Amino acid sequence: MSSTILHVPGLTRASPDERDADAMRRDGAGAAAGHGEKNAFLVSLGERVRELRARRGLTRKATAQAADVSERHLANLEYGSGNASILVLLQIAAALHCSLAELLGDVSTSSPEWLLIRELLEHRDEATLRRVRVAIGEMLGTGGGNAARSPRVALIGLRGAGKSTLGAMLADDLGFPFVELSREIEQFAGCSISEIQGLYGMNAYRRYERRALEEAIQIYPEAVIATPGGLVSDPATFNLLLAHCTTVWLQAEPEDHMSRVRAQGDLRPMAASKEAMEDLRHILAGRAAFYSKAEFSVDTSAEPLEPTFQALRDVVRRALQLPL
Repeated sequence: MSSTILHVPGLTRASPDERDADAMRRDGAGAAAGHGEKNAFLVSLGERVRELRARRGLTRKATAQAADVSERHLANLEYGSGNASILVLLQIAAALHCSLAELLGDVSTSSPEWLLIRELLEHRDEATLRRVRVAIGEMLGTGGGNAARSPRVALIGLRGAGKSTLGAMLADDLGFPFVELSREIEQFAGCSISEIQGLYGMNAYRRYERRALEEAIQIYPEAVIATPGGLVSDPATFNLLLAHCTTVWLQAEPEDHMSRVRAQGDLRPMAASKEAMEDLRHILAGRAAFYSKAEFSVDTSAEPLEPTFQALRDVVRRALQLPL
């Protein structure tokens, strides 16, 4: 009996490797038929596999053996005619001693310098990474090292943290303009935020958000800026904020976020209360790591409004070296 084909009277069955290769060919053929040609992503993926294999000085046979896939399977992948599973790609990445990100063409693996920088930063703690980010900002002239002295105070945090209420009070106390970035976004777009997202999508909304922040930075040398809760989701916009503003994270308990949103008259989150609260907890947990990059934080759930404002006022006035 062949090691690759099992012969049974009246039936021929391919080995697992042969079946994998056939599946890859069918997937690749389906992609090509749907587009009239090979899928561009699969072609570029195959090119990267060949380049990485060549860089390591490995033959296709040796790579296939190390990855525990058939040589035909690997050949189909390299020629852009096979649509490999994520597990197969992980095996091939391990065989080529590279990350899955490098195999897929992540921008931070696109040149030797990027790869060397990645290696230097890998496994560093958060404090070290922050120092590196600030140093890079200073080197590139983005003002990353001057944020603590900036009289633009940006309040970040999830909706319902108190950014609008406390921000207006703080602006009045400092004698600074108060800027609600959400309102600036709506002015740029000529419609509400929900309409922007519904009609044009989240990518368009993020572009308006970035533009509104850029304009606020240009117009106001000093201000209190209340930011949308999701601004931290866009690294480029968040970097801009960190570089040009003194940032304060207004923290609150999930229950307070929800109750304050309801008090604003928005009952949509309560359509399915249990599910909405669970979603809110997940969003808060997912963004907390980004919110924590702010230079300062104030807990808006710990005390009533007036003591909370006094705590925020003291934090900001000390940061700006203003009289208390």
